[in-house]
Amino acid sequence: MLYRFARVLLRVLFKLLYRFEAVGAGRIPAEGGVILASNHTSLLDPIALGIGVDRKVHYMAKAELFNIPGFGAMITNLGAFPVKRGGVSKEAIRTAIGILREGKVMGIFPEGTRKDVGLMGKRGAMSMALRAGSAVVPVALIGSYRPFTKMKAVYGAPLDMEKLAGDGSPEAQEAATELMMSKIREMLNTGKPAQ
Repeated sequence: MLYRFARVLLRVLFKLLYRFEAVGAGRIPAEGGVILASNHTSLLDPIALGIGVDRKVHYMAKAELFNIPGFGAMITNLGAFPVKRGGVSKEAIRTAIGILREGKVMGIFPEGTRKDVGLMGKRGAMSMALRAGSAVVPVALIGSYRPFTKMKAVYGAPLDMEKLAGDGSPEAQEAATELMMSKIREMLNTGKPAQ
């Protein structure tokens, strides 16, 4: 209930402030585990990634945020779970895989922190997708979050995980990750959903 209310409110605010538009969100599978893998440039990215999607999106968030009175409970209700600073723990990975196996949606920023999209994405998203048997949808967040300038979330076609899985080796995961990142870069350049 809180999530749906927050999503509607934030959609309105983002539309007014950033002329926000979600493009290609209908490509996201309506059921089953899904990873939304996106570039990451702003603290507002999790909001932009999730408000264009009709399904609830879960995120990893810094453990320190859960210690803030009231705020920790709120972000837990909104689908966040804690991850310790300095790297993603095995516990956080297990939690993420469990969420995906339950048929839910995870928002992941493969670059880890807010960086230039030109960097190679980390293999974690692909590793989790392969272990959970979930779909991966590349997403490009386009814009600068300056008031009254255009912001877009562009959702590409789900990647063919059966084709990408290969033998599940680190090399196969690296190749799949590079394909995912190339789709994100393509959408950043064109502003259109990747096939």
